[in-house]
Amino acid sequence: MEDFKEPESHPDPPTQRPEQVRFDQVRRAVDLLLSEAANIFVGQNAFLRLVLVSLFAGGHVLIESVPGLGKTLLVRILGVALGCRFNRIQFTADMMPSDVTGQPVFNPQTNDFRFRPGPVFTHILLADEINRAPAKTHAALLEIMQEGRVSVDGTTHQIEPPFLVLATQNPLESEGTYSLPEAQLDRFLFKLVVDYPTHAEENDILRLHCRPQHVEQQVVNAIRPLLNPEKVLAVQNICRGVHVDDRIINYVSEIVRSTRDWPALAAGASPRAGIALVAAARVLAAFDGRGYVVPDDVQELVLPAIRHRVVLTPEAEVAGETVDGCLAAILESVEVPRL
Repeated sequence: MEDFKEPESHPDPPTQRPEQVRFDQVRRAVDLLLSEAANIFVGQNAFLRLVLVSLFAGGHVLIESVPGLGKTLLVRILGVALGCRFNRIQFTADMMPSDVTGQPVFNPQTNDFRFRPGPVFTHILLADEINRAPAKTHAALLEIMQEGRVSVDGTTHQIEPPFLVLATQNPLESEGTYSLPEAQLDRFLFKLVVDYPTHAEENDILRLHCRPQHVEQQVVNAIRPLLNPEKVLAVQNICRGVHVDDRIINYVSEIVRSTRDWPALAAGASPRAGIALVAAARVLAAFDGRGYVVPDDVQELVLPAIRHRVVLTPEAEVAGETVDGCLAAILESVEVPRL
């Protein structure tokens, strides 16, 4: 895999930017990652692409899906392909914040307490069924996501970047769950809704499990380490060098502000939604080898970036309207800029 260099700040228009080579490197790296993951992770290419967008934008993902769609497998594949550490936490109703963060443990040999890191000290974390944990526990995780560090007994412990949390919610069961408040949902860059695979994809999944090797062993044998944490951080820096025209900024602002006046929405998106949309659009542009954002980048990301940041009115829910439907209508109503 190619080495990525730090991007240089440059005020010139996108057609004159000298770092086009680095954007091409990002495009090739992402294509390789998607191709490598496809050896084991069948279908869901768009879902995987958005997870990578979140990773390189420095954000986190909330995934809504039924059990058994391969989320744990995805984390293992990403960990191996990216050359990063990965962990999984199965959240339960009796889980305490220290089960996530870690805690001081007494060492009789030295007669003092030594901090034992919890599973959150990793690069990629699958927080399975986060809404099953008490509010105090998932609030602790969300604080770590925001701050990138853990404070225990007055001592701060840094989480080594890159750090990506994939938190899941099961939409089928509500008993024994604690809904995440809207203010905490706003901490996630994306909310992705994963559906069942197609008939052909499901056949391929069954064939994969008919092979002599266990799927986890297939991950080890079939997935190559393509990056490492340092290269992931270098790609993040390159993506931050993508040019965003003022007309794109105004376009994003119009979309976000329209959610606040939309009749079917009781609560619109905050400025953080616009920040997330711009950051993700820059990464998506780099994925296509471009050093500048176009309206198509924004349009592709509006649903995952905003659907969890707005709330339907009770009347709209009774009428059968959906958040995604409202956002699609808002996109139709906002004039697309010409670059």
